[in-house]
Amino acid sequence: MAKFYFVLFCCSFVSEWSMAQHPGLHIKRATGVIEVDASMTEPDWLDADIADQFKQLFPFDSSYAVAQTEVRMTYDDKFIYLFATMFNESGPRKYVTPSLRRDFRGPANDGFSIVFDTYKDRTNAFLVGVNPFGVQREGLVSAGGNNFEDLNISWDNKWYSESKILEDRWVCEIAISYKTIRFKEGLDSWNVNFYRADSHHAEQSTWSPISRIYNVTSLAFSRELIWDKPLSHPGGNVSVIPYAAYHNNNDFENGTPTDRGPTIGGDAKVAMVPALNLDLTVNPDFSQVEVDQQVTNLSRFEIFYPEKRQFFLENADLFGSFGYSNMRPFFSRRIGVTRDP
Repeated sequence: MAKFYFVLFCCSFVSEWSMAQHPGLHIKRATGVIEVDASMTEPDWLDADIADQFKQLFPFDSSYAVAQTEVRMTYDDKFIYLFATMFNESGPRKYVTPSLRRDFRGPANDGFSIVFDTYKDRTNAFLVGVNPFGVQREGLVSAGGNNFEDLNISWDNKWYSESKILEDRWVCEIAISYKTIRFKEGLDSWNVNFYRADSHHAEQSTWSPISRIYNVTSLAFSRELIWDKPLSHPGGNVSVIPYAAYHNNNDFENGTPTDRGPTIGGDAKVAMVPALNLDLTVNPDFSQVEVDQQVTNLSRFEIFYPEKRQFFLENADLFGSFGYSNMRPFFSRRIGVTRDP
């Protein structure tokens, strides 16, 4: 037993020591107005700290990326700004995207993403990404981000970005409102990582090195994003999602009168404190969600559609797996075979 604790202590010490060897990224307050136009013309970008020297995650995790990336960050009273430059050492070329639909996902594409661990717990985080064609995606990372299913891209929110393809690189500029993400007030640093997918070299690279046995969204290998001044509370954060529908039911077999009429309702999400939400619902209609993917079921088993209702998206790992992939403690979107009581 003593040997076990000794090994555990040594592994923890080595992990913390290795992370300390990678300096963080300092972020300073902008002195002027930042326009999201994918052009680095503002003086604040020239003075910003640079995150560079990206390391490969795939195909190798022991070398620097062939296609290098540079990231700069700044902020003001309302937004966090990021400017990323994705270089191409081979000059002009074409880029790949699996889809122009929001929340694209897949290995064969070009894209850039940021992972913000705003509570510094290495367990939960927000992901924001964009590709050379300006297509956005965002998601919630849970359970440390070590597995593919730990990223839930059903979460949607409002933020701004602009991408531009140049001769030897492509660039993107991003503005994220403080009300889009949640963070702990008074922290002088967050955990952050940036990663890029490059189709030309079939390469995945990250700013903070990650071993290839781990997922690219793993929060265990983040670096610090160091603020020049701790952020204060962003103010009220209220999201209201109303809906209106009309129903028309006809029972032709029994010849009953037609039942028709309007239905209204909605949901509201109120951030009481950064770690506590108040979810309200009036006359809920669980069909009022994002369009599901098309599934053809030729089996005798039921279909489990992914959860897309707002209430279940934050802390989705608690409803979906409770930290264990073979467990499903709660699921109400089960469609298929009728059970015989």
